[in-house]
Amino acid sequence: MLLQSDSARLKDVPQQIDMNFGTAVERVDKWVDGLVRMIPNLVVAVVVVALFYGLGYLARKIIRQRTSKKQRDNLGDVLGGFVRWVIIVLGFLLGATIVIPSLDPGDLIAGLGVSSVAIGFAFKDILQNWLAGLLILLRQPFENGDQIEVNDYEGTVERIETRATIIKTYDGQRVVIPNSDIYTNSVLVKTAHDKRRSEYDVGIGYGDGIEEACEVIRKAVDAIPEVETDPGVETFPWDLAASWVSIRVRWWTHSSRANVVHVRAKVIRAIKDALDEAHIDMPYNTEVHLFHDQTEATEGNRSKQREGWPAPKDGSTQPRWKAQMAAKKEEEEAESKPESYDRAPKSDEEKPDRR
Repeated sequence: MLLQSDSARLKDVPQQIDMNFGTAVERVDKWVDGLVRMIPNLVVAVVVVALFYGLGYLARKIIRQRTSKKQRDNLGDVLGGFVRWVIIVLGFLLGATIVIPSLDPGDLIAGLGVSSVAIGFAFKDILQNWLAGLLILLRQPFENGDQIEVNDYEGTVERIETRATIIKTYDGQRVVIPNSDIYTNSVLVKTAHDKRRSEYDVGIGYGDGIEEACEVIRKAVDAIPEVETDPGVETFPWDLAASWVSIRVRWWTHSSRANVVHVRAKVIRAIKDALDEAHIDMPYNTEVHLFHDQTEATEGNRSKQREGWPAPKDGSTQPRWKAQMAAKKEEEEAESKPESYDRAPKSDEEKPDRR
């Protein structure tokens, strides 16, 4: 009878909430028993994760020390951080298999591969910049302190981070350029070599001697202490312009921006003083503007056109200016008018009597 009554109480009654605390307590008891049985596995998993965490920290430290000896600290930071996190993730995966023995490591790796594809699409730009930064640090096309020009920005490289390269411009501004832009675009490294060549064009008069001017300019530039002697200064006749003969001057200096700018100013000053002392002309641009009205009816008739045609040798039909033509036109109009209409009456006394 008791069993029947108990089974009757356990039956589900429609449209009524069944309050059976015995079932809940039994399920919690099973959870506690399972947790107690898993305590050894949890301890071992924590030890394994901690061990892998220490190995990751040690690997990053070793990589940073090795790269620091080669003066590549940025590479050590990026590569060491990457290796450290790879080791830590492997430790977590191994710990998960220890806690849950039924978990297959192959399934974890397969799930990680699928999730990595999704993460790759979601964080495409971040991963692309990080990989580009790692490749830049590995191939090392430029270093910290180099002066580069990329995407219309020019300055000194301060550091190369995992996402971007930091550049300090010459006027004291900071530019953050994504590593993917630097890796996929052309980069001009101004300080890749110790020396850099500069050039400047100087114009002299057509009446001056080219060889003399080239020698005067070469000696003036060669006398500047900051100009390199090997290779030496070069001067070439470069162009026959409208008002002058161009001479191109080439010289070598240290590749840093400050040195190039200051030496350029000294070179220009020295060339100007040397040419003045040698009495060599430096003509300025000369232009002649001819204004010709081509909208008149007399256009093309040399006997009537007022300007724009060269004067004949006999002087019979010389070009005439607009003011002369206007004055002549007024005279002709005045002569063609009758005398009675030459002028209007100025007063009542001069008006005709119509009575």
